[in-house]
Amino acid sequence: MQSAPIDLQLVPRLFSDPAKIAASDFLRREIAARMRDKLELVRISPAHVLDAGCGTGADLQELQKLYPEAQLSGMDSSEAMLQQVREQQAQARTVFGKLLGKWTPVALRGAPEASLLCEDFAATSLAQQSLDLVWSNLALHWHPEPDRVFNEWRRLLRTEGLLMFSCFGPDTFVELRDVFAAIDSWPHTLPFVDMHDFGDMLVNAGFSTPVMDMEKLTLTYDSPHKLLQDVRALGGNPLATRERGLFGRQRYQRLLALLEKQRGADGRIALSIEVVYGHAFKPVNTRTAAGESIVRFDLPRKK
Repeated sequence: MQSAPIDLQLVPRLFSDPAKIAASDFLRREIAARMRDKLELVRISPAHVLDAGCGTGADLQELQKLYPEAQLSGMDSSEAMLQQVREQQAQARTVFGKLLGKWTPVALRGAPEASLLCEDFAATSLAQQSLDLVWSNLALHWHPEPDRVFNEWRRLLRTEGLLMFSCFGPDTFVELRDVFAAIDSWPHTLPFVDMHDFGDMLVNAGFSTPVMDMEKLTLTYDSPHKLLQDVRALGGNPLATRERGLFGRQRYQRLLALLEKQRGADGRIALSIEVVYGHAFKPVNTRTAAGESIVRFDLPRKK
């Protein structure tokens, strides 16, 4: 099952320049904060946590604050992003970093460095049932087979382990999609997966009682150039069916003109972001590896 014909080899190249991607960090930080609010309602004390799609490590730092005793792992398809995390870790080991540690919360001093993996979310090298929490912020929509990813994440989680993720939904960039449709027939944005389809995938993967939620955010811009810059910083177009040639100056000018026509009464250009949130637990097994049913019962205690 493909969410879209995404070129997995292209995705890390689109995220190969952390400085350019940083322009969109404001949105990732906002969504991460909303995810943490949801996570704090769940009573868990994870020993091992995976941040799938960790980027330059901002969520790793926040997760370490939430769970100072946990061993963290960060995974991303972009080696350039992971390299920046390694540089941050190396800086923290310097004398200056240790001096800054005086102002670090006591719970974080001496916390182990996160292990970093550059791998496909759907085929990791991590051991089965080795994690208590899988966290993924705005990363799942870059994979063409989210059903395989869910299967892998279920494999990695221990019984009653928690999966929590966010990703873009179908109405993301709807205004930009409409503008591009008036220019040519090429796909310029991803056809993001619907929230209900994700819920079905979670059930099919064997997660229990998945909870799905969605909200729509609206970003507004003074200039179409800034809007397009942020869209590129959010990951660009990794579709294998994308146009391979240059967009061309004439079409680009038409794109800008059409975006200008979308200015609202406030004089700004709107861009919709649909954010899908999901969380689910790995249930207790009811069948053996051979397919036999497992029946659990408690003997009455002797008085």
